[in-house]
Amino acid sequence: MNALPDPDYQAEFYASVAFKRLIAWGLDSIVIVALSLLAIPLTGFIGLFIWPLLYLVIGFVYRTVTIANGSATWGMRFAGLELRNLSGQRLDTAQATLHTAGYTLSLAVPVLQVISIIMMLTTARGQGLSDALLGTAMLNRRA
Repeated sequence: MNALPDPDYQAEFYASVAFKRLIAWGLDSIVIVALSLLAIPLTGFIGLFIWPLLYLVIGFVYRTVTIANGSATWGMRFAGLELRNLSGQRLDTAQATLHTAGYTLSLAVPVLQVISIIMMLTTARGQGLSDALLGTAMLNRRA
């Protein structure tokens, strides 16, 4: 059963979500870079030599933990967004991990990222590729 708000009758839940996702992505990227820079001394500066891997791991953990604990990353919260599953509930740890894995895979394969962006801009619920596969949707946070 799908308990997500209907985009035709409750369009306010989906208003400007694509633009807000862009803002959230930018803020989250800044947070991940900052956390990665803080981790470099903790790795004995080896993190400089494995920067892409360090950034990937910290980004994956950051996104999974923040989504699992509040159904939104810090950037999403700032932008007034939250992720919900098909039953309208917040994402649990398993769903947050799967969502983050889908996001990470789409970043690794540029054609998937392009498809995801096109889907966010054209589907009724503004779902990206991983959202569509998992049955999740990004909504404006309820007041």
